[in-house]
Amino acid sequence: MARSYQEECSFLEAESGCSLKIKKGFVPNMKVEGMFYANDFLKKLMYDELKHHVSSGGYGGFLPAVKQIANVAALPGIVGRSVGLPDVHSGYGFAIGNMAAFDMSNPEAVVSPGGVGFDINCGVRLLRTNLYEKQVQPIKEELAQSLFNHIPVGVGSKGVIPMNAKDLEEALEMGMDWSLREGYAWAEDKEHCEEYGRMLQANPSKVSQRAKKRGLPQLGTLGAGNHYAEIQVVDEIYDELAAAKMGVEEKGQVCVMIHSGSRGLGHQVATDALVEMEKAMKRDKIHVNDRQLACARIHSQEGQNYLSAMAAAANYAWVNRSSMTFLTRQAFAKAFQTTPDDLDMHIIYDVSHNIAKVEEHFVDGKQRTLLVHRKGSTRAFPPHHPLIPVDYQLTGQPVLIGGTMGTCSYVLTGTNKGFEETFGSTCHGAGRALSRAKARRNLGYEDVLEALSAKGISIRVASPKLVMEEAPESYKNVTDVVNTCHEAGISKKTLKLRPIAVIKG
Repeated sequence: MARSYQEECSFLEAESGCSLKIKKGFVPNMKVEGMFYANDFLKKLMYDELKHHVSSGGYGGFLPAVKQIANVAALPGIVGRSVGLPDVHSGYGFAIGNMAAFDMSNPEAVVSPGGVGFDINCGVRLLRTNLYEKQVQPIKEELAQSLFNHIPVGVGSKGVIPMNAKDLEEALEMGMDWSLREGYAWAEDKEHCEEYGRMLQANPSKVSQRAKKRGLPQLGTLGAGNHYAEIQVVDEIYDELAAAKMGVEEKGQVCVMIHSGSRGLGHQVATDALVEMEKAMKRDKIHVNDRQLACARIHSQEGQNYLSAMAAAANYAWVNRSSMTFLTRQAFAKAFQTTPDDLDMHIIYDVSHNIAKVEEHFVDGKQRTLLVHRKGSTRAFPPHHPLIPVDYQLTGQPVLIGGTMGTCSYVLTGTNKGFEETFGSTCHGAGRALSRAKARRNLGYEDVLEALSAKGISIRVASPKLVMEEAPESYKNVTDVVNTCHEAGISKKTLKLRPIAVIKG
């Protein structure tokens, strides 16, 4: 018997401040509770989505995000809670903006590709410069064009970094160590990168030939969708100590943000794993509420194969972002007729927001080894954590929150509260409010481009007709999302960045 909207709402209960609990029983077989963070406006979006789902009889499109968070809470081996961050929205299997951790010592515990996403290690990298807005404004158009010329963008874009099949095998295994060896990265780049830019459990032999064939021509390309390279200006500094550690001294300083992932290679790794896991579920009699949550026991052959292939795809994404960093440094050096080193183009940090990682956490007062799935969710470790760079030991790990096209972005830092409540996870961006198809129907691309131009933002787009999908109106307000994380105490605001030039696929 289908429940009414009021009955569904009785399972959702407000907790402190901006968190809401999803009680057991909301969906069948919940092993733990669910929860999500939202301010009043974001809460209304979540409830409206649920209301629409109930009134349509549950047909059409993805399940609402609250249902997806609850379905993840029903997966075998989950510990703590299934957590939805403020930017949460419906996705494949897991909601995008969902974090869930599984106990590695539990033989029943699972790994699910839907909990990582198709764009494995989609992430954000932020470079600082010693330039200021007044130096960049006069040549902003030329600089935007130069970046657009240097970085291949768009759906089928081909990379300019020379690469053969042997190079790809090495890049999949070595991650940023490959970029360093080939001269595309600086030694200190690795220090400021999650996992130091290399997941050691990567095994290229677990990546299918089809995935490699898709990945080979695409290395060093931005891709399409919500991926971008932006020239940004520091607009606000909320925490001067943390900003100084990042090399940001004052407002007006110019930075470059690169948002990209593992391209077709990561997508194929996920697709291949889902096929394998459907078979494993039948064999091991694993039951899930939603078939998109296809999974396998962590210690099964299929589970281990996926984790090895996922790590290789993550390494590919780091090499990809390193290659684009190299091209960005070249473009700036050419525009200012100097060297990237003289422009102080160092990496502030590089974070992933689509990944599953083995980490140590406390559960019910005991230290446990967990497999933490973060999909549309960013790692946010607190000060003094052994896995963050020496430079950030006092301030906490930098967290990069990319805004939507033409809106501001933020840099946050990790907190102890976040480490306890969300296993050191926070939001990753604005989170969609309109589906891509709806955005295309509701918005005209000329209007979107004009609005950007009115804000003084230079834009270079490979496929202008897709620009509505990424228009600010298609997304939640990134400031709402970031303020909710800050108020909840799961991460802390450090910088606000405003775009002056956008390069997109």
